[in-house]
Amino acid sequence: MSSYAETAGGSVATEATGRTEAIETNRFAAKALEDHKREGLYLAVRARWVALAVIGVMLPFLNPNPEVIYYQVLLVAFALNGWAQLKVWRVGQSRAELFLMFIDLALMTLIIVAPNPFSAVDWSATMQYRFGNFIYFFVFLAGATLSYSWRTVVAMGTWTSGLWAAGAVWVYLQPLEQGALSDAIKAATGEDTRLFELLDPHAIMFDLRIQEIVVFLIVAATLALGVRRANELVAKQAAAERARTNLSRYFSPNVVAELSQNDDPFNRVRTQDVAVLFVDIVGFSGFAENRSPEQTIATLREFHARMENAVFAHNGTLDKYLGDGLMATFGTPFTGDRDASNALSCAKAMVELVDQWNEQRASQGEEPIRASFGIHYGPATLGDIGANRLEFAVLGNTVNVASRLENLTRALGCKLLVSEDALKRAGQETATALSKLGDFRKQSAQKIRGLEKPITVWAYGTAR
Repeated sequence: MSSYAETAGGSVATEATGRTEAIETNRFAAKALEDHKREGLYLAVRARWVALAVIGVMLPFLNPNPEVIYYQVLLVAFALNGWAQLKVWRVGQSRAELFLMFIDLALMTLIIVAPNPFSAVDWSATMQYRFGNFIYFFVFLAGATLSYSWRTVVAMGTWTSGLWAAGAVWVYLQPLEQGALSDAIKAATGEDTRLFELLDPHAIMFDLRIQEIVVFLIVAATLALGVRRANELVAKQAAAERARTNLSRYFSPNVVAELSQNDDPFNRVRTQDVAVLFVDIVGFSGFAENRSPEQTIATLREFHARMENAVFAHNGTLDKYLGDGLMATFGTPFTGDRDASNALSCAKAMVELVDQWNEQRASQGEEPIRASFGIHYGPATLGDIGANRLEFAVLGNTVNVASRLENLTRALGCKLLVSEDALKRAGQETATALSKLGDFRKQSAQKIRGLEKPITVWAYGTAR
């Protein structure tokens, strides 16, 4: 254990660890984008249904004729197509989803370009094409921004432009049905060719069609940039949430909340008084020799889970796992009013947790686990270490002494050793800590490597 204390701040991250964290980050981002698309798609379909309902109510006022029923039926088809997209969606490229989107656009093009078969008005296909219904494509484009990727929004803009251009060509190729009317209008407008083009029932007005396509593509590209930026923000938010989750593995919830509100809390290297607690399983190597790797890991996980919960319950920081043990600090990254007393209470709680766990193990015929604990209080250096991957570290002789006190429990036959400095500080913090001294036994001064003079230590519990 003492070899861990010498480094006292953590290990250098390996390349494999970096790859693992990158994968975890990607998983967080992928999960966030999946949730984002799911919520967006449900919102888009609901928005579609609301929009279709509004259009369905509006159409009879714009066209109070029986032929409007044709368009009402097609609105129902659009609604059903939206429902179908809910059933086939998935994160990433989905051909079925893209096909249904294309059906939306193709059906809308057909409605706008082809004359209503139930209409009593005998107008040319060109007149049908010139009613200005192209604006309805923007409804689908707006809905796409709620749920699809930026590439899909660009594809929708491209498909719409292509379909609209194809519709213009189809209309242009239709035979002239009202030639006499065109001749009469030409005679009436004389040399004013622009007015004739506006009034001619066969004029495609390609300049306006090109303008519609260009404007639609510009809007689609702009919305695609907005969607891409939104997805990047979702990914960044997922990364921030993952960082917060990682913080919660090491710090108590109140510290995580404070760290999340600070821009660079660890950048400044500083020295402050902290309480350091070391925990170790005694004789774990021999314990592991008689068990399978799965059993060994399962036992460690149970032990670590209990110790970790105790650390966080007493406002401590989980500095690191050390194989079959761990190092916790109290007063990091920010000092508090009860750092030493919290460390003392945490260690006693850990002793009780191990005793309770051993009772459960005994009832299951399992060998008991013996754990040892050491606490010291004093100055330590805090700051980031590392180059490409930073790690928050707590360094100094206080850490080393705490580790050596934990080792000394074996020689003194106790479960927990606390330095005089830690007990004095706990007594200054709260009178409750002093009332617990009756549980401790004062030991003779002990020579601790790293300290010039022997120190008085207090023992708690009897090792067995």
